[in-house]
Amino acid sequence: MSQPARTPFVAALADAPLPASGIAWLDQARRENLDAFADAGLPDTRVEAWKYTALRALSQRSFAAGDAQAASRPVDPAALALPGIDGPVLVFVNGAFRADLSALDALPAGLSLQPLSRALAEDAEPLRFALSRHFREPGDAFARLNSAFANDGAVLRVAAGTRVATPLRLLFVGAAADQDVSWHVRNHVELGEGAELILIEQYLDAGAQAHLGTQLAGITLRADAILHHTVLQQEGTGSSLVRRSHYRLDARAQAHLHVLELGGALARHDLWAELMGDAAAFHTHGAFLPDGRQHMDTQLAIHHRARDTVSSSTWRGVASGRGRGVFRGAILVAAGADGADASLGNKNLLLSAQAEIDTKPELEIYADEVKAAHGATVGQLDERALFYLRSRGIPGAQARTLLTTAFARAPFESLPHEALRQHIDQLLLSRLPA
Repeated sequence: MSQPARTPFVAALADAPLPASGIAWLDQARRENLDAFADAGLPDTRVEAWKYTALRALSQRSFAAGDAQAASRPVDPAALALPGIDGPVLVFVNGAFRADLSALDALPAGLSLQPLSRALAEDAEPLRFALSRHFREPGDAFARLNSAFANDGAVLRVAAGTRVATPLRLLFVGAAADQDVSWHVRNHVELGEGAELILIEQYLDAGAQAHLGTQLAGITLRADAILHHTVLQQEGTGSSLVRRSHYRLDARAQAHLHVLELGGALARHDLWAELMGDAAAFHTHGAFLPDGRQHMDTQLAIHHRARDTVSSSTWRGVASGRGRGVFRGAILVAAGADGADASLGNKNLLLSAQAEIDTKPELEIYADEVKAAHGATVGQLDERALFYLRSRGIPGAQARTLLTTAFARAPFESLPHEALRQHIDQLLLSRLPA
C-alpha cells in the first residue's frame, strides 16, 4: 500500500538532520520517532483527540528544524521579569538554553536545576527511560517530533524532604528569526518524598514570529510531595504551540495546577495525570481566552488508579472575535480505585456571534463507593446580572467588563501566591474587551 503524499510540513521536518548526541540509545530513539512521524504525518479530524482541531493550514507550512542562531538572538531581559517574583529562572530562546538570561546562582540546598543539554553531556543514563519512549497513538505526531528533535529543556529535581519557599521559573521565549523555525523542549521534573515546590512555567514572545514550538514534560511527585504549578501562556499571535504534560502522583502527593492560555494562533495542551498512590490529589484550575482567529485546545485526562484519590477541575473559557476554544475533560476511575472523589466543571462565555467553544466532559467509573460529578455550559452573559448592575448606575459596557473579568478570574482565586494572582488579574484586564 503506497504512503500518502507528504505535506510541506511533514516533508520539511522528516528530511531534516537530527541533533547528534553521541549517545547510541538516544540517537536510535530519535531516529525511530522521526521515522514514525514521517510515516503517519499529522492527525486529521477523524482522530478523536483532534476532532475539533483541524491542522490543514499548519500542514501546508514548512519550518526549519531548529534555530542555529538562537543563542545570540537579542532579547530584552526586562521583558522577562515577573513583578513580585524573584528567584531561580531557566530561560530558553527558540528552544535553546540561554545562560545570559538565566539566574541559577545560589540554588537552595536540595534543589537541582540544569538545562537538558548539560544533563545529557554530564550523565544521560538517569534520563534514559524518559527519553527512549516511543509514541504510537494516531494523534501523537507532535510528541514524536519532540522526541526526535528536542535537544534542550529543563531537568529539575527536588530532594526528599526539601521545601523550596522561593518560586522557580521556567521561561520559554519565541524570538524573531530569519525564517520560521520549529523548536522543541523536553522537561523532566521530579519531587522526592515530602518535597515541596512552587513552579512557574511561562511562554512569551520577543518580536514578531510565526514559529512552531513543542514541549513534552514528565512530572513525578513521590509520596507526600506537594507541587504548586502555574502556567502562563502568552506566545506570539502568529505562533503555534503544542504541549503535553504528564503528571504521576504517588501516595498522598498533591499537585495544584493553574493555567492561563492567552497567546498563539494555535495553542494545544494535552494534560495527563495518573494518580498511582492511595490518597493522591490533583487539582486543576484554568482559563483560555481565544480572540481574533485564535484556536485554543485543552485536553485534560485524569486517571484515578488507587484508593481514596481526589481530583477537582475548574475551567473557564471566554471566546471573542472569531476565536475558537476546545476543552475535553476526561475522568477515569479504574478498577480498584475505591473511594475516589472526582469533580470537573467547565463554564464558557461567548462574547461575539462568530466565537465558538466546543466542550466535552467524559466520565468512566469501574470502581465502587465513588463520588464523581462533571458538567459543562456554553452561553452568554446573564442578562439579569447585567440589569442588576445597570440599575445601580453602572454603564452597560463597564457592567459587561466587570462580569466577564469576574468570570475569567474565578479559577485563580485559589492561587496562594499574592503577587502571581495580581499579575494574572492584570493580564485578564488587559486582554478582555473593554
